[in-house]
Amino acid sequence: MARLIVLTVALAALLASSAHAAGLPATKTALAREMARAGGSSGAYVVDMSTGQEIYAHKADTARMPASVEKLYTAATAMLLYGPEGTLTTSVLASALPDETGTVTGDVVLRGGGDPTFNATATAALAKRLADGGLKRVTGRVIGDESVFDAFRGPPSSNFQLTSYVGPLSALSYNHGRTGQARPYWQSSPAKFAASAFEKALERRGVKIAGAARSGLAPTGMTPFSEWTSPPVATIARQMNVPSDNYIAEMLIKSLGAQFGGEGSTTGGAAVMRDTLRQFEIAPTIADGSGLSRANRTTPREVVRLLTGIAETEHAEEFDASLAVIGRNGTVSSRLRGTAAQDNCHAKTGTLRDVSALAGYCTTTGGSRVAFAFLMNGVYPPGARTLQDRMTTALARYDG
Repeated sequence: MARLIVLTVALAALLASSAHAAGLPATKTALAREMARAGGSSGAYVVDMSTGQEIYAHKADTARMPASVEKLYTAATAMLLYGPEGTLTTSVLASALPDETGTVTGDVVLRGGGDPTFNATATAALAKRLADGGLKRVTGRVIGDESVFDAFRGPPSSNFQLTSYVGPLSALSYNHGRTGQARPYWQSSPAKFAASAFEKALERRGVKIAGAARSGLAPTGMTPFSEWTSPPVATIARQMNVPSDNYIAEMLIKSLGAQFGGEGSTTGGAAVMRDTLRQFEIAPTIADGSGLSRANRTTPREVVRLLTGIAETEHAEEFDASLAVIGRNGTVSSRLRGTAAQDNCHAKTGTLRDVSALAGYCTTTGGSRVAFAFLMNGVYPPGARTLQDRMTTALARYDG
């Protein structure tokens, strides 16, 4: 009897699932109905990755503002160039290595490499490592070197000025650029702030330092002393995409420029991104790494080409894992709970004034894998999200 009950329940669940599944014509109709409500400044593109078949297209080749869907391009470029296991390095240099008494004669330099995750935990660990290695005294001071990046603190969306949306950009980032106080909230000199934090961490470990911390450039000929590596780029991409962290995105684009383009600037990083993304036969207009700029432009087809293209690389799993899971976490944690899309669709959201976007992957009721991009401009974002949710649910029920 117990086995019969289990079989009956399983059959009922299967029949319920099948009842909600929809073929290609019904899915197209559902998508078209919602897109008609999105207005003339919106577009969409959907592909069945299992077969390569186009499921739906509406103004798929008209460029729109992607808002934070732009971060897909930043994440993909970072994974392709650094590799998912690649890291960003913060270096410790010294005028000379410690002598037999544990004394560094001269300065110690903390040189940033663009790691957006460098924080108090890192400085404490670095200080412990040096103290445990025998460092007792520094006759000079700790200097913070942020010269790998240009001097602009903000992104293009704020005319490169500091903004409440993004903390101060610095190659020697520390604690997301925050002071830890209500006022001032942002660090006025990130390099000096990080150097001072490192100095205090060393002093807590018993290291005596003669001078006060400051910002500056590492003199040529300094000796490598130690270093701190960031989490893997795949982890950083997840920390960026799931909550849609603008700071990490703007740090990454500058890091890409510094490492692969010869210039630690937003412009340099954008050029690296464009060159890298050409392998997918796409040419988006890239103004920044986060999507805050209204100068960014891309088409729904381009976004889907990125999604399908990177899914064919060795980085497919890590890239997918960088996206928020619908109904579970990040910017889509409260969306589509209890629907076929929950857990089965992974996506990146995008929101600006009059702009709402959603793009990602769905594993459907019928067992297909689809890639989609909904770019809606000239819309009321809350209303647009309702349309996107209906469209995503329709995709999740697709049975090709």
